[in-house]
Amino acid sequence: MARRFRGEYTFKVDAKGRVSIPALFRRVIEAGDPNWTDGLRPELVIVYGDDSRQHLEVYTINAIDALDDKIAQLPRSPLKRRLERMISGQSHQTEIDPDGRLVLPQKLREKIGLTKEAFFIASGDTFQIWEPATFDAAEAEHADDLGDDLPDGVDPLDALDLMLDRREGH
Repeated sequence: MARRFRGEYTFKVDAKGRVSIPALFRRVIEAGDPNWTDGLRPELVIVYGDDSRQHLEVYTINAIDALDDKIAQLPRSPLKRRLERMISGQSHQTEIDPDGRLVLPQKLREKIGLTKEAFFIASGDTFQIWEPATFDAAEAEHADDLGDDLPDGVDPLDALDLMLDRREGH
């Protein structure tokens, strides 16, 4: 099983758009780059998408390849074209510099309103980069939606097995 991103962090962004990547995230990026070996710069893909996205989604090379494979299996359709445009066209392939930093191009920083700080949050096989205030506002806006499919007072971790059993028809 591939290593997964875990945790949340806030780091300063300098005037050139350089931001440190959490060390634990770097280990996952390295493990997810089939061409990486010690001494090389691990590669990753930043998907910025259309105007509906308020954050940047960062994929390891293995994760983006798996997503590309899923999209390729879809029949020709408007959805497939939209996914191809977002994943292939509205993305930026880059690498981590020798100091463990990521250089975010001006276009990407402007898209999400990133200025002085970047908020990183793990999302399984990807992680997201947000402008901290935008993340806080988005979380507050959707806080009431979280857990709508669970009875009041039920911890989502307690319900995980039950939800999986339902999906499998047990």
